[in-house]
Amino acid sequence: MKKSRRLFIKQAAMTAGALATSRIAFTAQSYNKILGANDRVRVGVVGFSDRHRATHVPCFMNHYKELNFDLVAVSDIWKKRREEGAALWKEKMGHDIVACRNNEEMYDKKLIDAVFISTADFQHALHTVEAVKAGCDAYVEKPFAETMEDARAALKAVKASDRIVQIGSQRRSGQNYIAAAEFIQSGKFGGGIKMVELTWNVNQPGRWRRPNLVPLLKEEDTDWKRYLLNRPFENFDARKYLEFRLFWPYSSGLPGQWMSHQIDTVHWFSGLQHPRSVVANGGIYEWKDGRKNWDNITAVFDYGSDDGSQEFQVMFTSRMFNGDENPSEIYYSNGGELNLITNKVSPKGGMREREAAAMGLKANLLPELSLAEPEKIIASANTGGDRLTSNHVRNWMECVRSRKQPHAPVEAGYSHSIATVMTNAAVRTGGKATFNEKTQEVMVNGKVFKY
Repeated sequence: MKKSRRLFIKQAAMTAGALATSRIAFTAQSYNKILGANDRVRVGVVGFSDRHRATHVPCFMNHYKELNFDLVAVSDIWKKRREEGAALWKEKMGHDIVACRNNEEMYDKKLIDAVFISTADFQHALHTVEAVKAGCDAYVEKPFAETMEDARAALKAVKASDRIVQIGSQRRSGQNYIAAAEFIQSGKFGGGIKMVELTWNVNQPGRWRRPNLVPLLKEEDTDWKRYLLNRPFENFDARKYLEFRLFWPYSSGLPGQWMSHQIDTVHWFSGLQHPRSVVANGGIYEWKDGRKNWDNITAVFDYGSDDGSQEFQVMFTSRMFNGDENPSEIYYSNGGELNLITNKVSPKGGMREREAAAMGLKANLLPELSLAEPEKIIASANTGGDRLTSNHVRNWMECVRSRKQPHAPVEAGYSHSIATVMTNAAVRTGGKATFNEKTQEVMVNGKVFKY
């Protein structure tokens, strides 16, 4: 026994050393050649949601054969969706799918190596904790967390594990966004970021509503207590189950759903982890349908580094009663702008010679140049899904294989969660939200923000 143990340790150390010093870069194609059926990555679904059906399914289908993945199980606490998920995936994969009443049942069966998590906003962080503790890698939809308590718990669980977790911030897998990050981080952005304008507007009365589905959900067909997780108990409400994005504390609505995507680019490009302060204004101006989350918001963020080398403001505006769903992100410096609507850097608004000379300064104008266009899907099946998400899902799948960190690791989700919770705190209290670095808590008027 002792000899066997020593031999095992010696061999493991040699193998680890060889892997650490190896310069061989395995491509997806080379993995495909060496892996057999027993090496297939088995994936499960946590929450057969509209998001999963519309995006995860086609994106996974684009890449699963080449990367030797399989979809084997669906967990959903609502009987209807559980059965629909198992049926859809059986049709896609050509084999039976195990339908589980909840995540505990799925993990106890030891069926899977990785999961897609696409449940209600407030559940993402806690479902991530369950996944990594069960030894599974995870693709986790945003927002990562809607409270700091949940965010800290999930960050701690992931960091204590060796699991690959990709946050669904798919901009991080877009070539144009990667090019924008590189340009700003290179120091060429005319003196650095001074202002960012983020907008996301729609005119969709049915956005986040499920009027045809709500009557079909019966309490006896689901597990309401399990749905609530750590939220305060209240009586069963089908709208809060299916239209959760409209109701706090199940979702922050506009901040968690849309702002979390865009504010993530600010953290990525600047290297700053969170705002110094947030104020917000808005309300329910148009869709008075019983919702509690605003349909119109303006939030203003102050960012700054400890050494004062970076200081800038960010403004996020979103309305749900006028707009064409064409999200925009424009970064401004003293030398011009970086516009992620046009994917161009330009000297527009930059300091010209005349204005500079009057103050004894030099002109500061950015060059005219185009950022890289969004990269095309590299797919074997090309079954659909938007390009960014397909690239992002593929990146996660490749990292599950290589064990490298993905484009949007857990730290990215933690950072956008801080900004989201701060915004929600400003919305709910009407005060200025700040962040206590030591305690990792969001504060308003000297008090910890609690839902």
